[in-house]
Amino acid sequence: MDNDVYGHVNNVVYYSFFDTVVNQYLIEQGALDIETSTVVGLVVETQCSYFSPISFPDTVHAGLVVARLGTSSVRYEIGLFRGDSPETAARGHFVHVYVDRESRRPVPLPPRLHDALARILPSGAG
Repeated sequence: MDNDVYGHVNNVVYYSFFDTVVNQYLIEQGALDIETSTVVGLVVETQCSYFSPISFPDTVHAGLVVARLGTSSVRYEIGLFRGDSPETAARGHFVHVYVDRESRRPVPLPPRLHDALARILPSGAG
């Protein structure tokens, strides 16, 4: 997205980056089909800390880990990096509660989804 009046991408765009990196990972792992999966993740908590601005047309890289994996929920942690910089431009998290697409009631994570999330869960986290 283009820069806002302050010369950098608006803070809401960072949350879009977070959502994109999580969904991209789940789709690539075959754990989510956004149109037909019977289980979907609803965001119930989110937070972002900003350290340096990202401006269009910067290239943005994201790092993703699972900080906590529950029965029906997961806490993702994401770092955003500007271009080739090793410094974190922003760091944040969000929590998904997985629910049945129709009833919107929490459900246990399906095995394929659980396995995909467990692969990016650092040892000792849980």
